[in-house]
Amino acid sequence: MLRLNGAPVEGPALFDLGDRGLTLGDGLFETIAVFGGRPAALGQHWRRLETAAAEIRLPVDRALFVAEIEALLNAIGRSDAVIRYTVTRGGGARGLAPPADPRPNVVAAASPYPADALYAPVRLATSSVRRNPTSFASRAKTLSYLDSVLAFAEARRAGADDALMLNTDGRVASTAMANLFAVVEGELVTPPVSEGVLPGIVRGVVLSEDFGAVERPLSQDELAGASAVFSTNSVRLVMPVIELDGRPMPDHPIFGMVAAAVARICGAPQPD
Repeated sequence: MLRLNGAPVEGPALFDLGDRGLTLGDGLFETIAVFGGRPAALGQHWRRLETAAAEIRLPVDRALFVAEIEALLNAIGRSDAVIRYTVTRGGGARGLAPPADPRPNVVAAASPYPADALYAPVRLATSSVRRNPTSFASRAKTLSYLDSVLAFAEARRAGADDALMLNTDGRVASTAMANLFAVVEGELVTPPVSEGVLPGIVRGVVLSEDFGAVERPLSQDELAGASAVFSTNSVRLVMPVIELDGRPMPDHPIFGMVAAAVARICGAPQPD
């Protein structure tokens, strides 16, 4: 189910092959889980998109965002789904300089919620690809996602489900597709955005709840010795990390408590 610039697309879409989103990765996106026809944390997704767009001077239209989400929700009814909302800077002259009068393209799409994704356990393998804390792309949902693609592929070749990504200083940042939390000496810890971390929507939910979670740098040794590790993202919500570089990771009751709270706030089914 696909929409382009406010209109449904039937068959192949007419798209400018000079669009900067295609040629330069110049654009942003948000991925929104829908449970029973209700989008999870929609306001938070808009605010993150708006904040990132302002930083790179990319025009975004809240009225169009709302209208496109509503159009997709009307089409899918009470189904579980995943919506992706993409904004590119549109076409422009060849080269890096952004056009003075950009005409963004907006692509909105809905697909069925992936089977068995919710609360799915993950095995992590440390990737050689590092996150750069100085890069805008490390803290925004940009169309320049190749680092995560390569890290994820490396992890899958190692027999894992996702990649542990360190930052350029060798500290823990995130996974290729999610934020990370660890219980270290009884304290729930997650790396701050300044470590090269995306300000994840579900990460924000966990930080806002009464779990005493703190943001601070996290070393590899602390992660390896943690009492529990879990990852969070907007589609799978909360995922227990059951293995790190081939070593089993311990269970901890905090996972069930966090998953239950996130499910309640996001309108998702409660974990078993």
